[in-house]
Amino acid sequence: MRIIPAIDLINGQCVRLTKGDYSTKKVYNENPLEVAKMFEDVGIEHLHLVDLDGAKAKHIINHKILESIANKTNLKVDFGGGLKSDEDLNIAFNSGANQITGGSIAVKNPSQFLNWLETYGADKIILGADCLDQKIAIQGWQEESDKEVLSFIKDYVSKGVSYVICTDIAKDGMLQGPSFDLYKTILNSINPVKLIASGGISTFDELPKLADLGCEGVIIGKAIYEGNMSLKQLETYQLNQS
Repeated sequence: MRIIPAIDLINGQCVRLTKGDYSTKKVYNENPLEVAKMFEDVGIEHLHLVDLDGAKAKHIINHKILESIANKTNLKVDFGGGLKSDEDLNIAFNSGANQITGGSIAVKNPSQFLNWLETYGADKIILGADCLDQKIAIQGWQEESDKEVLSFIKDYVSKGVSYVICTDIAKDGMLQGPSFDLYKTILNSINPVKLIASGGISTFDELPKLADLGCEGVIIGKAIYEGNMSLKQLETYQLNQS
């Protein structure tokens, strides 16, 4: 299972929110590149970079930070937040993104999302399936849709999606553990799918459980920044995986 630390960006700073609420913003570092290098130094190979300004503005904003991290580290970056147009996608990939995540676009404009999937391939386009009470949430989690998470993922996997990031918003930033039951249901119901768990990761002990369920990756944010999980633990986990 891949370990994927998260860097969320507001005003160019590395921040975390609780349950996606912008008013709960906490700044952890003013230099995202410094944080990315810290991850790389312990053998981490992947990074989940989220443009929260972009999610709110509905177009890419923090691509210069993406470019800086892509140019100055060897991290494979998946980038999301506010990607709504072909131009946004071109900017993201030209700035060094290895993959992009589309969430709101997959709800609001499925034909556009499927066009991206066809153009760039299933290895480059990740479906963002963030949910609250089993319903998909969009626009930086500011808006709930009527789409049920399981059928939403199933439909897109049938159309060629391979990678899915699923966040249970009720768990996000709470440090109370991830939605094991939700991930188990998804993995038991949909095959094949490369499911990346996100939201609520609180302790190192949860990682083997997610791996046992069959998660392809796990995104870890606040647990690292708050010191619940050490970079040394992640380094050891990576070494044991290889």
